Amino acid sequence: MSKSIIISDQAPAPIGPYSQAVKAGNTLYISGQIPFDQLTGEMINENITEETHQVMKNIEAILSAAGMTFANVVKCSIFLKDLGQFTTVNDAYAMYFKSEPPARECVEVARLPKDVNVEISCIAVQ
Repeated sequence: MSKSIIISDQAPAPIGPYSQAVKAGNTLYISGQIPFDQLTGEMINENITEETHQVMKNIEAILSAAGMTFANVVKCSIFLKDLGQFTTVNDAYAMYFKSEPPARECVEVARLPKDVNVEISCIAVQ
């Protein structure tokens, strides 16, 4: 099995000892993305909708670097600081999966990196 590290300069650089994504065989594992805008160098934190869109843009950049799109995503994990924001996050997230959405779980956590409100990781298959 081949394994390669996927890096996109359009998504945030890792803040620890991990890769943005790892492709093993035909499967891509994308690390949890937070709402950091790599292009402006700013954390997007005006509201949970904008945060979710930025997270999805970061995921899209990594998918693109691997030659994939959201159509390749088979599984997502959503981590929320406040599960009361589930519906709002779900509405923004759904815009990226118009048909055949991936499997998913959404859990509330006590704290996320950089004190953000949402983090999403995913798995894609080519």
